[in-house]
Amino acid sequence: MKILLDSVILIDHLNGHEQATQYISQHAGIIAISVITRAEVLVGVHPDARAKVRRLLESFPNLPISTKIADLAASLRRKHRWKLPDALQAALAKNHKLRLATRDSRDFRPSVHRFVVIPYQLHSS
Repeated sequence: MKILLDSVILIDHLNGHEQATQYISQHAGIIAISVITRAEVLVGVHPDARAKVRRLLESFPNLPISTKIADLAASLRRKHRWKLPDALQAALAKNHKLRLATRDSRDFRPSVHRFVVIPYQLHSS
């Protein structure tokens, strides 16, 4: 594992954004997701698609939240004023020495947070 995939990248993939699909395909085998991503993705899935989406989520290692991760997330949340799910994602990435792939460049500026990668941006037409 080298990359922790943020929820927004998987949601983009499920919504048919080619950039997300390409990124996931190009990095297959080195991607993990968190239990946070799992929950955030499943929240918005239509009941008819749940089994298919669960299979997709199961194709990645799913990283749990331990007390060590929770403590680190609390510290990161205080320091950066992130929402708790973002702090938990960052804590998981940092603890496991992974890059966090996200589109959230507002909270996770790669120039400030070197563990972050913004693989693409969506542009409104």
